[in-house]
Amino acid sequence: MVELKNDTALDAMREAGRVVARALEAARKAAAVGVSPRELDEAARAVLAEAGAGSPFLGYRPSFAPTPFPAVICVSVNDAVVHGIPTDRPLADGDLVSVDCGAELDGWTGDAAISFTVGMPRPEDLELIATTERALQAGIAAAVPGNRIGDISHAIGTVAQAAGCGMPTDFGGHGIGRRMHEDPGVPNRGRPGRGYPLRPGLVLAIEPMLMAGGRDAYRTAGDGWTLCTVDGSRAAHVEHTVAVTEEGPRVLTRL
Repeated sequence: MVELKNDTALDAMREAGRVVARALEAARKAAAVGVSPRELDEAARAVLAEAGAGSPFLGYRPSFAPTPFPAVICVSVNDAVVHGIPTDRPLADGDLVSVDCGAELDGWTGDAAISFTVGMPRPEDLELIATTERALQAGIAAAVPGNRIGDISHAIGTVAQAAGCGMPTDFGGHGIGRRMHEDPGVPNRGRPGRGYPLRPGLVLAIEPMLMAGGRDAYRTAGDGWTLCTVDGSRAAHVEHTVAVTEEGPRVLTRL
């Protein structure tokens, strides 16, 4: 079931989105060579606690997961695409890091992700991140009344294809509101003019996940959560919670 949100709900989701943005910024600032992903999680937890917000990630257990998720952020490093569990293994010089975070505040949810490098970056990693961010912006630009989900998917997929990047086709964006995952799904590849119609009040988490090797194939790591590229190539993941409005897309998870 798809729920359209009124202006009051969108304003409440904006507050949850601000918390997500602050938590992601705290994780980014904490990240450095020698710092562990678990320390990034601790930085994000402190932001959530200060805001009085809960985490939709902590304890979450979808059907594919062997255990509940043990953290408030996902930290995916290098060939990890998404769903990385924060560990004590220190970040190394040149690592590509993707951080995904959610927050629940006053009954509403926000969800966003960023990718960045630590230490001396590899030029190809910076280009991958920039391409993934362009794909996100293309998807957001398509989130207008009169379009359909397929227009968002096509916009994202067109950027990825032009750059020669692969994507895990079984995972993508989703509706969001009182719960982190709501209808409709938002694939990262699709046909324009197809799928659920975009109407004012529809809120979507739009999240391209690009794999530099050009293949769509991925594998699940031994922890049962982390998705990794099959060929060992690096990946990037960015995301915003976006409301469809008559005035155009409203990004709810910016600072």
